[in-house]
Amino acid sequence: MASGRRKKSFWSGYDYDELLELRFADLKIKLSETPLTYHIQQLYDELEYRGISFKPHCWLSDEWFSPDSIPGIAIPFYLAHPKLTKLEAKQVYEVEGGTDRSCMRLLRHEAGHAICTAYQLGRRKKLKRIFGNLNKPYPDYYRPNPRSKNYVMHLDWWYAQSHPAEDFAETFAIWLKPRSRWRKDYKDWPVLKKLEYMDELMQTLAGKRPLNAKRKFIDPISMLKKTLKEHYEEKRSHYSVNVPQVYDSELIRLFRRDNGSGKRERSAAAFLRAYKNELCAICARGSGMYPYDIAQILQDMIVRCRELKLKISRMDEDLKTDVAIFVVLQSLNYRQRISHRIAI
Repeated sequence: MASGRRKKSFWSGYDYDELLELRFADLKIKLSETPLTYHIQQLYDELEYRGISFKPHCWLSDEWFSPDSIPGIAIPFYLAHPKLTKLEAKQVYEVEGGTDRSCMRLLRHEAGHAICTAYQLGRRKKLKRIFGNLNKPYPDYYRPNPRSKNYVMHLDWWYAQSHPAEDFAETFAIWLKPRSRWRKDYKDWPVLKKLEYMDELMQTLAGKRPLNAKRKFIDPISMLKKTLKEHYEEKRSHYSVNVPQVYDSELIRLFRRDNGSGKRERSAAAFLRAYKNELCAICARGSGMYPYDIAQILQDMIVRCRELKLKISRMDEDLKTDVAIFVVLQSLNYRQRISHRIAI
């Protein structure tokens, strides 16, 4: 007879601060026991529909990646459990692959790398002529051209422009997507030649066995000894930049000083805190900066607004628009002096 006492969940025993002290190897998560298996199966179905019999193996690690010599896909740990997903959002203000749509976009992208590795496509002369040398060293930064029509638009930040290998993976992802209208969407764009070549190239692989079918697991979470706190400190250090100083005159223009009337009025700092996540997402799309970088600008604004005791005097939606424009301009001004960091 059952005792009626429910076994305590591993996750209920930790708050977010306590989770940060755990090592990756301590996390009680298995890929096979997560909803990610449905996304992986969807990827396999899409490949099969396109005639590609090879199925890249997947595992949980600290980030999204596909190793250079292993035709597989590492999926970040934070997608394996809702509590880890919330922790990721708290730590870096974004969750790459956190929705069904974005998860599939990233899986298709990484599958492009895996297929390229499995069939050793980087050796092909025509591919090199069209995409460039896929084995060239990655730059620390890249300066995207948002107006270029030589690349597909798939992941954010014009990621296809970062490196020939990413250009290939992004083009593959657009080609693979079900019901993709790439012939129509990219009509009269120079990048259409890349998509047509991808279609031709993938047809030659239909039903063929891969040349490289290694099933090794690189940096699986079961082997990672660093703590989540150490991981996030490294991640923030990698993506952060010295954002431009937020000038008081601009903040006073956006908001207004306390008039000393004694009336209870909503503070500018409280307004920015309430819409921080929304503004991060809006401004990141508009500027091409990482949400973490945008969050740093907003945090600086919050601190200074509190010190200046600024208040709001307009409707939220109008004010959000003006704040977003200001932050995007700050970001774009700074980006003129740097190039984009390589993320994946």
